[in-house]
Amino acid sequence: MRRPFALAVAPNGARKTHADHARLPMTPDELAQCARECVDAGAAMIHLHVRRADGTHSLEVADYAPAIAAVRQAVGDALVLQLTTEAVGIYQPAQQIATVRALRPEAASVAVRELVPDPAALPAAAEFFGWMHREHVVAQYILYDAADVHRYAALRESGAIPAGRHWVLFVLGRYSAGQKSAPADLLPFLAAWRETGLEGTGVEWAVCAFGRQEADCAAAAVMLGGHARIGFENNMALPDGATAPDNAALLRAVAAPLGGLGYAAMTAAQLRERFPD
Repeated sequence: MRRPFALAVAPNGARKTHADHARLPMTPDELAQCARECVDAGAAMIHLHVRRADGTHSLEVADYAPAIAAVRQAVGDALVLQLTTEAVGIYQPAQQIATVRALRPEAASVAVRELVPDPAALPAAAEFFGWMHREHVVAQYILYDAADVHRYAALRESGAIPAGRHWVLFVLGRYSAGQKSAPADLLPFLAAWRETGLEGTGVEWAVCAFGRQEADCAAAAVMLGGHARIGFENNMALPDGATAPDNAALLRAVAAPLGGLGYAAMTAAQLRERFPD
């Protein structure tokens, strides 16, 4: 077998609702059901967004707690549970940080440009990044373009982002026309990765992508040494353009052809081994 890869599922995002797809999970029970289905489809991690009672995006502890409990009850340790800190124009860095500190999750994703929007925000962000490292909260730093890769590298070089126990996510096509991604969108990220000297340092990277080429982008990432995040948050179409019946179908559309090429999807336990204490 070739190098194993991790599949994360991003089943809902911050804005989509049942009006977009009947199987988009919004409630704790729906997230729990989705988690069970996605374990069976090859996911090692779930990227968790939660909602208020009115269905809108939330980073509130009171909204996160029941969702976390429901997913854990449904799948135990079979998925790494990663919380989002996405602001969605609602939350400020201090609030994003406070949620992670209060919940102390196994993992959390943080957008560098949200947590460090300007130099004045750097001290608080650096202290938070250090806290996550010390408290064994696996961070995934979200990078939207090659400039973000260079900024991440600078933050590592300065010590603001501690070495080890984290990975990064390349968001492909975030600023493309119609927000449609293609495998070639990965190339500028990898070029910047090499330019900054990060290639070969052991930092794991993954991609997420928008639109019906999501599976193509994921496969390209895996064959180039990375991992992938898949799901309704960014795409609801199968590679043939048909609407996916659920998130698990999107995962299978990636895992099955890669399996035929000798690539095996990691379990959550194998993914955890990549970020030792």
